[in-house]
Amino acid sequence: MIELATLCSLSAELGRAGMGEAPDISDLRSKADERYERELTILMPCLNEAETLATCIAKARRAIEKHQLNAEILIADNGSTDGSQAIAEREGARVVSERRRGYGSALLAGVAAAKGKYIIFADADDSYDLGSLMPFLAKLREGYDLVMGNRFKGEIAAGAMPFLHRYLGTPVLSMLSRIFFRTPCGDVNCGMRGIRKKAAQQLGLRSTGMEFASEMLVKSALFNLRIAEIPTALHPDGRSTPPHLRTWRDGWRHLRFMLLYSPRWLFLYPGIALMLLGLVATIWLLPAARYVGAVGLDIGTLIYAAIGIFVGYQVVTFAVFAKVFAITQGLLPHDERLNRLFRYITLETGLIVGTLMVLGGLGISFTAVAYWHAHGFGPVDPLRLVRLALPGGILLTLGFQTIFSSFFLSVLGMARQ
Repeated sequence: MIELATLCSLSAELGRAGMGEAPDISDLRSKADERYERELTILMPCLNEAETLATCIAKARRAIEKHQLNAEILIADNGSTDGSQAIAEREGARVVSERRRGYGSALLAGVAAAKGKYIIFADADDSYDLGSLMPFLAKLREGYDLVMGNRFKGEIAAGAMPFLHRYLGTPVLSMLSRIFFRTPCGDVNCGMRGIRKKAAQQLGLRSTGMEFASEMLVKSALFNLRIAEIPTALHPDGRSTPPHLRTWRDGWRHLRFMLLYSPRWLFLYPGIALMLLGLVATIWLLPAARYVGAVGLDIGTLIYAAIGIFVGYQVVTFAVFAKVFAITQGLLPHDERLNRLFRYITLETGLIVGTLMVLGGLGISFTAVAYWHAHGFGPVDPLRLVRLALPGGILLTLGFQTIFSSFFLSVLGMARQ
């Protein structure tokens, strides 16, 4: 039987539980000695990179030879039409093809095909120096699960990063990742990074676009994997064609991903704020009109305050639904504190609380009807009637919403169990 808290206690507990945070998942960091054909796979996504691909492969090969690495070079081709596949094979790289378009689609195919215990990603446009991959590999050998490059701590050459990306897009997205998910990184979009293959597979990565970069970092933080940062240099890419990245479209996709993966910030906090604001305004305006300077606030403001309570309550319930659904679908890890909460607060508790709210609303509504009856069911003071009826309407609405939300959460819980 799935269980439901009363709204206030559930919201408070979910806030403490983190709404997106997770307990330590030790099996993602298993130290078992697994067998891999290679220690390292250098993985590059490719879409019409004929101008720079051979250079990138040559740099990767020189690094492999210099450090005597047991490594392979893997090109995840995403439907190139300029002969990139033939260039990769001629230069000694292995090619895996992915028909589904998208940066994430290509890398997902590459991760699945990689033969290395560790995977280091880099773009095939010669903007990252593949000769400097050893610090990434060293951190992976130390036991880190994800090693992120940080261009802001390294070097960004003139013309290598567009103004909006450097001073707005990437800093804002990186800041939000730290606030929403407590990631320890300052460059969420860096295209050079390393990860253990086992971790990459078990994280359940699924984004097909540029937001794949954010998903890898966010999920690693949610599963409490060990994350490190390496200062990284970024150079102007060597292509004569426009970059594949689209500033506003891909920036929005990153932001959308972060919001959808954080029910706490998308639903819970805004819902609580709106509900409390509406409740305070309702209590303040219910006895009589109020004045703020020369501005009078009366029934109109009171009605909008009640709407704020309704909307805020609904948004908070969305936070609960989204959390349970995301866990059920494997989008977020299990939260043991949430599970413990649901052991004590049952579906029946939600039904009882909702029913009591409905009965309270009916009682207040009967008071309004009695006032109307006292006037012979004729004309009455509308302001007085609204002040009598509005609290009853609020309780009735929230009560019915609590009852039906309890049943809906039970449906979600069936799959969760």
